[in-house]
Amino acid sequence: MNFIECESTEKLRGGYYTHADVVEFLTQWVLQARPRRILEPACGDGGFFEAIVRLGANGVESIVGCEIFSDEAEKARKRGRSLQGATVDVFAEDFLKWALARLPDGSSFDAVLGNPPFIRYQYLDARLQERAEQLFRHFNLAFTKHTNAWVPFVVASLALLRPGGRLAMVVPSELLHILHARSLRSFLCRQCSRILVLDPQEIWFEQTLQGVVLLMAEKREDFDSGDAQLALVSIKDRTALADPPQEHFRRADFFPATQLNGKWMLGLLSRGERALLERLAAHPTIRPFRELASVDVGIVTGANKFFLVSEAVVREYGLEPWAHPMFGRSEHVDGVIYDKRCHRRNQERGLPANFLWFKDRPLSALPASARRYIHAGEAQGLHRRFKCRIRTPWYNVPSVYAAPVAMLKRAHHFPRLILNTAKAFTTDTAYRILPRTGRASDLVIGFVNSLTALSAELEGRHYGGGVLELVPSEIERLLVPSVRHTAAVLRRLDKVIRSRTTAEDLLAGQDQILLEPMGIRRPDCEAILAAWMRLRARRQRT
Repeated sequence: MNFIECESTEKLRGGYYTHADVVEFLTQWVLQARPRRILEPACGDGGFFEAIVRLGANGVESIVGCEIFSDEAEKARKRGRSLQGATVDVFAEDFLKWALARLPDGSSFDAVLGNPPFIRYQYLDARLQERAEQLFRHFNLAFTKHTNAWVPFVVASLALLRPGGRLAMVVPSELLHILHARSLRSFLCRQCSRILVLDPQEIWFEQTLQGVVLLMAEKREDFDSGDAQLALVSIKDRTALADPPQEHFRRADFFPATQLNGKWMLGLLSRGERALLERLAAHPTIRPFRELASVDVGIVTGANKFFLVSEAVVREYGLEPWAHPMFGRSEHVDGVIYDKRCHRRNQERGLPANFLWFKDRPLSALPASARRYIHAGEAQGLHRRFKCRIRTPWYNVPSVYAAPVAMLKRAHHFPRLILNTAKAFTTDTAYRILPRTGRASDLVIGFVNSLTALSAELEGRHYGGGVLELVPSEIERLLVPSVRHTAAVLRRLDKVIRSRTTAEDLLAGQDQILLEPMGIRRPDCEAILAAWMRLRARRQRT
């Protein structure tokens, strides 16, 4: 959980200034179209203004910038004064407020430049949150309160761009995959004729712990002209910016954005890889996960540290009658089987491997030791937490059941299913999986292969640090071979995962066991594995 008081000033204001070579590259591309009016929605101290001066602003008549911090706005004004022959206006106010006031007038610019702020929705004050929602309502776009500030900034910027104009921005690489940017991706496809995304392999803003991309888009002149053309190009580092922007456009392999079905991660694959993936998805024994099993979130306690405890806590308070086996972290299970032996080992290691389930027993019906533990929780104010205070009694956790298969929400290399032979409970750090057909063990075996791993990279999302995360709707779309194997194959898989075998060698071995007997040629398996390795390396920034 992230709390506002724990965050840096830079993170709260989203103020990560752009490297000079990135500024110059984006500015160069915008100036090639000879714009008269330029907008910078989050101008900071005026770094882009300086680049316009340096590159020569022939034909530029006016530049408008917004900067919510007055001291930075004043620095930008001073830089703007060096721009000869053009007026520079810097408004020291929130860009969304400024933009919403001008949308009805049809204000338009020939170009938009900038690096919008990266600020989580919950860190915005109430007025900024309302303006973001108002903007989405204006364009009839689906809104979620997970939206980051940069998303409405790009929407408003594109709306203020004239037909035929150019937009060049630095935005988080989340643009390609995060659910809260789906409305933006859709808006870009409707509004633009060509979209080029340059995807650096390196982290360019170390303080953010996340990758960025360079978004360059041309707004449609004819809104009946067909699908937007999209290209995603991987670049190693900033030395790639030595090539002129038009060269990147010339070399890019553009294709209709409608082929990507909402997420743009698929665009990181080559045409051949996309065709191979489409062919494998139609294979008679490869199914979307939703046809093989259902996905439900784990138990939501509202206070995991209270309900998930070590064996020492169980003994201290005499909680044995209410303690049940549980797991929910990667440290709890390093293979694909969670059995009683695993549970005992976790207890011996002092891990919080017990889930306390008091059911709906009133406090008066519990022994003194259990009441003492519950009172200790109340002393910490746990009964006033939202999830707890809406329950009676507050320690009665709902929806408690164990599933035969579980899946941790987050993964480092690739996601895996866990056969839950111990009938342990899982918290909301894991999902509960119920097979629809076949044996649970076969589902666990079939889930580990390069095709499923690749589809997880394409469907999932990642944040700072490069950990892969999937939500139920994304899990349901994963491609999984439907297989039937012996218990020996399951034990072998469990042993290999627990060993120091590399992820790529493990998946290659699974492909030989699962995919090749289905008639999938080894070169195709190797191509899928190579694509997964490339996307994993991108996510982990290795």
